[in-house]
Amino acid sequence: MANNTQYKSELNNKIFEVISQASQELNVDSYVIGGFVRDLILQRDFKKDIDIVAVGSGIELALKVSKLLPAKPKVQVFKTYGTAMLRFEDTDVEFVGARKESYHFESRNPVVENGTLEDDQNRRDFTINSLALSLNAANFGALLDPFGGINDLENKILKTPLDPDITYSDDPLRMLRAIRFANQLDFEIEEKSFKSITKNAERIKIISGERIVDELNKILSTDKPSIGFLLLYKTGLLDILLPELTALNQVEEIEGQTHKNNFYHTLEVVDNICPNTDDVWLRWAALLHDIGKAPTKRFNKKQGWTFHGHEFLGGKMVKKIFERLHMPLNQKMKFVQKMVMMSSRPIVLSQDTVTDSAVRRLVFDAGDDVENLMTLCEADITTKNPNKFKKYHSNFEIVRKKIVEVEERDHVRQFQPPITGEEIMSIFDLKPSKEIGMLKEAIKEAILEGEIPNDYDAAYGFMMKRAQKIGLIKV
Repeated sequence: MANNTQYKSELNNKIFEVISQASQELNVDSYVIGGFVRDLILQRDFKKDIDIVAVGSGIELALKVSKLLPAKPKVQVFKTYGTAMLRFEDTDVEFVGARKESYHFESRNPVVENGTLEDDQNRRDFTINSLALSLNAANFGALLDPFGGINDLENKILKTPLDPDITYSDDPLRMLRAIRFANQLDFEIEEKSFKSITKNAERIKIISGERIVDELNKILSTDKPSIGFLLLYKTGLLDILLPELTALNQVEEIEGQTHKNNFYHTLEVVDNICPNTDDVWLRWAALLHDIGKAPTKRFNKKQGWTFHGHEFLGGKMVKKIFERLHMPLNQKMKFVQKMVMMSSRPIVLSQDTVTDSAVRRLVFDAGDDVENLMTLCEADITTKNPNKFKKYHSNFEIVRKKIVEVEERDHVRQFQPPITGEEIMSIFDLKPSKEIGMLKEAIKEAILEGEIPNDYDAAYGFMMKRAQKIGLIKV
């Protein structure tokens, strides 16, 4: 269905003029469709990619467009999928032939046939993503809106073009996309659609970890990820994808003593950290920082509720989650592990008198990630008591100042021992042995405890005394 609204003036990018010309020369109809159209109408920052549908061969259209562009950009052709892509200025332009799809229950990979524009719009995930603008000379800029997507944009509603049970069962990734769009755009998921996600939640298990994580990363990259994670929780998807998180959503009472709900606390921490970092991996650390609390929760009469060792166990659980979801098992995982395992250290420091030696150990263990750790720990303060909140943040400022002072004086962030193992072997005419390790460790501990400054002469004098104690120097 064509809408009378015209968007001719908005399609003032050179690429649309060239696609229109190429379409005319090939005698095929073409349309820009999907996210670009949605964001154009919403007046959001445009995505750095444009989807073009040709009622005919998308590959032929892409090749023709490349020939007509002055720079003759290279066309990447994906014959299996019948798609092609070229880069124009800083934008990826993808071309596909209009198609209709059918699915097998056990797979999200469709059987594809050539189709009409309306067939192509039918297969889209949401009405707001099925909007198309004509690039044809006869009606350039005309909006084609068969499902009332414009009304849904105005009413901030996410609705599927077809029966949601079909849409979500065919491609279960669309359930995560619904929640991601609701979070990004501040839209409501239509009630029928929401119930369908809940009903079809188990279908998410046929989706690869990589595709799932891509959507979770986009939710975590929003200004307020808690919106998306609460929707994931309410639909049952979160219990399938991250049961370690939903396990935190319980509060027990014994002898009148309760503990806080660590699930809702976690979501608050994630929201708290967002204004201070765009690093999605630090946001992951905020999301997972308390996952060790459910399995370590204990109660005793003297201490009440405890979670002893939850940071250490949480760090081990991080690796299992990354493996299960096929996330990168590289420095990114190690960074998240480190943040989770150290997540309470600055908080403990901020509660006690801040000693130089404690700060030196914090900086030594955190290394270049100490600023990220402080950012995480400040986000972790969710108390609603204004006096406690003020006291914690005031103490964190003291810790931050101490970190600067200690680092300037003792240089422990990138700690290198003033005396190397090779030097120790040379001085005492030793081969590799446990004594060398003992001396290196003793020097490191003396520096971190503030017994000696981090310089060669002080370390040498300390080493000679310690060597005498362990019998390497005969008196």
